Amino acid sequence: MTERIFSEGETVAVLTTEPLGPFLDYRAPGGGCGTGDFVEVPLGPRRVLGVVWGPGEGGFDPARLRSIARVLDVPPMRAELRTFLSRAADYTMTWLPAMLRLATRSPGLFDPPALRRVLRLSGPVPNRLTEARLKVIEALRSFGAAPVTPGELSTAAGVSASVVRGLVKLGVIAEEEAPRDLPYPRLNARAPARLEGDQVEAGAALAQAVAAENFQAVLLKGVTGSGKTEVYLEAVAEALRRNRQALVLLPEIALTADFLARVEARFGARPGEWHSGVTQTERRRLWKMAAEGEVGLVVGARSALFLPFQDLGLIVVDEEHDTSYKQEDGVLYNARDMAVLRGSILGCPVVLASATPSLESWVNADQGRYARLDLTTRYGAAEMPAMRAIDMRAEKLPSDRWISETLAKGVEDRIRAGEQSLLFLNRRGYAPVTLCRACGQQIGCDDCDARMVEHRFLKRLVCHQCGATKPVPQSCPSCGVEGRMAAVGPGVERLAEEVTARFPEARLAVLSSDLFGSARALKEQIAAIAEGAADIIIGTQIVAKGHNFPLLKLVGVIDADLGLQGSDLRAAERTFQLMRQVAGRAGRAGAPGEAWLQTHQPEHPVIRAILGGDEEAFWKAEAEERRAAGAPPFGRMAGIILSGPDLQPLFDYGGELARADAPLRRIGAEVFGPAPAPVARVRGRHRVRLLVKAPKAAPLQAALAHWIGQVKQPKGMRLAIDIDPQSFM
Repeated sequence: MTERIFSEGETVAVLTTEPLGPFLDYRAPGGGCGTGDFVEVPLGPRRVLGVVWGPGEGGFDPARLRSIARVLDVPPMRAELRTFLSRAADYTMTWLPAMLRLATRSPGLFDPPALRRVLRLSGPVPNRLTEARLKVIEALRSFGAAPVTPGELSTAAGVSASVVRGLVKLGVIAEEEAPRDLPYPRLNARAPARLEGDQVEAGAALAQAVAAENFQAVLLKGVTGSGKTEVYLEAVAEALRRNRQALVLLPEIALTADFLARVEARFGARPGEWHSGVTQTERRRLWKMAAEGEVGLVVGARSALFLPFQDLGLIVVDEEHDTSYKQEDGVLYNARDMAVLRGSILGCPVVLASATPSLESWVNADQGRYARLDLTTRYGAAEMPAMRAIDMRAEKLPSDRWISETLAKGVEDRIRAGEQSLLFLNRRGYAPVTLCRACGQQIGCDDCDARMVEHRFLKRLVCHQCGATKPVPQSCPSCGVEGRMAAVGPGVERLAEEVTARFPEARLAVLSSDLFGSARALKEQIAAIAEGAADIIIGTQIVAKGHNFPLLKLVGVIDADLGLQGSDLRAAERTFQLMRQVAGRAGRAGAPGEAWLQTHQPEHPVIRAILGGDEEAFWKAEAEERRAAGAPPFGRMAGIILSGPDLQPLFDYGGELARADAPLRRIGAEVFGPAPAPVARVRGRHRVRLLVKAPKAAPLQAALAHWIGQVKQPKGMRLAIDIDPQSFM
């Protein structure tokens, strides 16, 4: 029970999720309320969610204040979470109500405890069922022990509600009432671990860090396949033994299926899941059970960091280098950095795990701010893949082919041996450009300054900025000439076309996020591939993220130079990480694998570093370049993104800001721009950027607030501040 520190009628400050200023004053309700209580408050004609933050400011006639409607029957928000939201808002320069929205992304928080109808398999499945009914059975099995409502099941199966009702009438599925929110099964924290070699020492060190119950950031760096997961699960086990909760963040939903299976094998039960592929009912359950301490381990995407844990004793950020941890719209935050912030407030260890860490984490470990644990060998009998470059300047390829003869022969050898090959190309769709050979016009998005990507499997052109689609035109929209539209360059779909022609007997699987209607479908395909359902896999960057394909022995990178193009600050770092991660998919079980990189620049320093395997030398060289340039992590940056319906007002306002830079110059900062964003129009709105660069120790946020506050922002214009930008698009 919360200590009731505000009596009925006292003025309290309530933080709501509405963008109306940080706090609103209300009168405490009958029975009073306490700091941290979740409440329902009247706001105009509506009732909205809020949290009691402390005593009200006063200064109003108490008779004019409205009362809190009711205190919700959920545990109060703990002081550490309120502190975390406040400090995260200050750091990212985000309104506190927007941070509260991140922490209350659970439906039905207003609902009282109640029963609900859930479904389970109850009888033998008939041998002859319609395709729609089979989809329902498969979807229900995929939920495992998790409760599922009729509506959620029909949505997951992609069928109408009548199909589900028909199976209930047949007795194949039973419908019963169950409590809306049940505790999660307890995990067996004493299950033995399977560690060997340097894993034993690393696992013991992480368990000791958890037992100390103090904040410590630890970089767990291990080569791909070295067993990092089993090592940090030792820390999870220690937290569970102490009846504390643990959180593991993963960068992709598709990774959760394999991870959940490993957790279940290790601890005898499944953890709680939190990501966009989880049903709303299950999200509500997990939110409440986290607050009540009735879930020991949560596995989730970046937003799981904002759950109201009762006693969080460990945070793990797996694949900590992954760019998916940076939220690029709405609240602009990096979950890796926010995990370290929350761990420091809680006083619990934070484990950052990666085979190819971010330069920020590498530098923090190099300078002693983070502890570092290294796993230098692969688990069991697995060996690191042999690396080689294929010099494309010496290969004679037709203009419409992208697989070199050298790589093709390697794939043929693997097919004959009953092994798998992966062809990696980080381009979705069929072709990145569609143009008219008569006039040269490239097909662009109507609402964005971006070329539309042909997706031949969908028979559509798709804008990867806003998601708009349209049919592939038969005649040029510009000159009207028919039959001259041409796809230029390869995407994974076009590569699949080439593979089908070159290896007609091979079983092919294409892994690209836009080819699957749901996260569940993607998980099922990955599981099938792991069991040997494909001879050749074609994939984008989603295949680089932690998947284990035991039969995969050859990885061929179609265009190793792709990420080196442009002037991105992190181009070399990201290319190095991606190539090493992709190469690491090969030879993770049994015989060693190989990774071949097709490149036109075999002498490029990044390509040489990838092939040579001297990762420490690469990080040191990259760090020295950044240090000399005063760039992150040795300096600070902030992106200012202006957007609006008309272009000129954006440049006028941006120019006015640039000229009023005195508050920034006082802290040694520089302003660059305004300039058009690389994608200068998205969803019909023009975009202009400014970049602020400051010394490492400069009080950047305060200076930015003063600077922007000097110049009145025109109506209809949006201004977003991106602290520590990861992308400059």
